[in-house]
Amino acid sequence: MKFGIAGNLDKTELPKVVERLITRFNKEGVPYVLHAAMAKGLRGKIDRQLLKQSPVVSEQKLPGACDILISLGGDGTILRMARLVSGLTTPILGINLGKLGFLAEVSLEELDECLTEIMNNDYLVEDRMMLQARIGKLKINVLALNDIVLHQTGSSRMFSVKTFVNNEYLSNFIGDGIIIATPTGSTAYALSNGGPIVTPTNHLILISPICPHTLTARTVVVPEESTITLKVETATGKIHLAADGQQQAFVQSPVEIIIERSPLTTKLIKRKNKSYYDVLRRKLHWGQDARNF
Repeated sequence: MKFGIAGNLDKTELPKVVERLITRFNKEGVPYVLHAAMAKGLRGKIDRQLLKQSPVVSEQKLPGACDILISLGGDGTILRMARLVSGLTTPILGINLGKLGFLAEVSLEELDECLTEIMNNDYLVEDRMMLQARIGKLKINVLALNDIVLHQTGSSRMFSVKTFVNNEYLSNFIGDGIIIATPTGSTAYALSNGGPIVTPTNHLILISPICPHTLTARTVVVPEESTITLKVETATGKIHLAADGQQQAFVQSPVEIIIERSPLTTKLIKRKNKSYYDVLRRKLHWGQDARNF
């Protein structure tokens, strides 16, 4: 089994964790490769000889050069890696160096134990659905694991989004925008917007208007095979489309965006002794006295 190691250079713990991984892999004879840009950014921050002896590959070659990709950072790092490995069978192991981390759910305290389980072939791989979006005649395509968000820039005024599901008219949402989310993304922006928590192995899509100008507008849940069409006929500012808060496009109204389930998926490594509900309780502090936080 060969590991790939990639990480967020903005995380202060990254050098120490990478050095820890390299030291263990070298000691146990476990093959690995480092993300070249990360290795370059770590020069002078970890043992020079360790880094010099470590094989490196470019970002584009990284998914094909390993059997499991270790993502060191937060959920944002995993979202970036998800697009990188999409279309391949390479699963991602998320190690949380951030704060909340619903996707990067393995803590530093659990790292060594988790790696031992993986090397003993004692782990699960979970398939997570992704979304794809096509922007009108521009032939701009985006891919998302969490969500695709449409909102307006350059203006504080509300705008309207005519929303269709399988070409059937749903509603004309007037507000600050709209979130189209996967079950994985239900604990991201959609949750902050008042949407429901959906267990990630469900097969559905969430349509969540952002700050709608009516109390009757709520998140709508539709089947995974649905095709969602968003039409913006007029807007005072540019229309901003963001996939996982990373891939971005700016377009002018009128514009039509078609969103549907992608044939690609993201594979995430899961520990056998931890359930999704364990993660929710730990991350959201369910059942705990808020006065003790």
